Amino acid sequence: MTTTGIDWSSTETPTTAEGWVARAAEVSALLAVDAAARDRAGKTPYEEVKLLKESGLVTLLGPAEHGGGGQEWPTAYRVVREVAKADGSIGQLLGYHYLWFWAARLVGTPEQVAAVEEQATRDRAFFGGAVNPRDDDVVITDEGDTLVYRGRKSFSTGSKVSDLTVLEGVLEGTDKHIFAIVPSDTPGLVFHDDWDNIGQRLTESGGVTIDGVRVDWAGAAGYRDKQFTPRVYNTLNVPTIQLVFVNFYLGIALGALEIARTYTRERSRSWLHGGYERAVDEPYVIDIYGDLTAKLWAVEALADKVAEEALVIHRDPDAVTERLRGEHEVRVAAVKARATEVALEVTAKVFEVTGARATASSVGLDRFWRNVRTHTLHDPVAYKRREVGVFVLRDELPEPTWYS
Repeated sequence: MTTTGIDWSSTETPTTAEGWVARAAEVSALLAVDAAARDRAGKTPYEEVKLLKESGLVTLLGPAEHGGGGQEWPTAYRVVREVAKADGSIGQLLGYHYLWFWAARLVGTPEQVAAVEEQATRDRAFFGGAVNPRDDDVVITDEGDTLVYRGRKSFSTGSKVSDLTVLEGVLEGTDKHIFAIVPSDTPGLVFHDDWDNIGQRLTESGGVTIDGVRVDWAGAAGYRDKQFTPRVYNTLNVPTIQLVFVNFYLGIALGALEIARTYTRERSRSWLHGGYERAVDEPYVIDIYGDLTAKLWAVEALADKVAEEALVIHRDPDAVTERLRGEHEVRVAAVKARATEVALEVTAKVFEVTGARATASSVGLDRFWRNVRTHTLHDPVAYKRREVGVFVLRDELPEPTWYS
């Protein structure tokens, strides 16, 4: 991918949710042209991220007065889904960017939120994050006016293609977690080329070493005079990013179904003993497409509904109660479970309706299953179903953790 083919500077910036989704569809169409070849090559997606910037998609959640889209999470989720139809890796990168751009609102002071969002929107900065909770926490040393981060994270999605990186660690001798945003080219921040997984190959999700990265206390998100005032809204990072997951899973599945449909219409041969001249007339082929499409449409509708339900939370963060947060997490857990199962089924079953020749590397149909299979192992879906079951049977809310 060497050029976008569109002069975005001469196009009108979208002002509505539907306009931004249409913009995402344009980006998706460009990504789709050589998506299979780029997946095979596995090169760092500098051009792809450039496309996200030039199209304005990276500014979707940014304030309109600073050149951003001024949109809310339901639109961001739909944009992620649209981009992921063509390329699951780029859909994930964009979704994670939205999460880390929004992280200032999650935990920052009003002054920090305003400063971060103005600068990042105007610069069209792309965010990555070194916040993998499965690793031992990065240790932060207090040196008076300065914090020093040291440690290593196994995963840092966005790494080399990011302009800004969100760091997280624990202040030495305490249980205080501190988030901070630093330029990705900060000395002491070393990204490793060790992402070599079967799917989501272009997400730049390799490890990172954090060796003496210095941050002023003023940059410690949410802290005043070295003290943090917690609120329930601070725990919304998990359900929010889980909905990001849901939407790029659905996008990947929708993309697989679209590629398969085109292949069946144009290239699949009917079974020589089936009695039909065209593959599109075979009853079992029709049945599978109908079944998979109905399942995807149902989960899409649930995903959109859950995203809309969360607007009351995001619009009034200080009013969020533990009950409201917990019930939202249960709904997110439910749609996460269904999206995982349906995406895996769709991306595997499309081969049954395309035929043996569709397994050719040139078709690239396998990348959809590899992408979904890789990321759906992020956290066990059984524990999502458990959250729902415990709530239904015992009216118990999920305890806020890094995964619930």
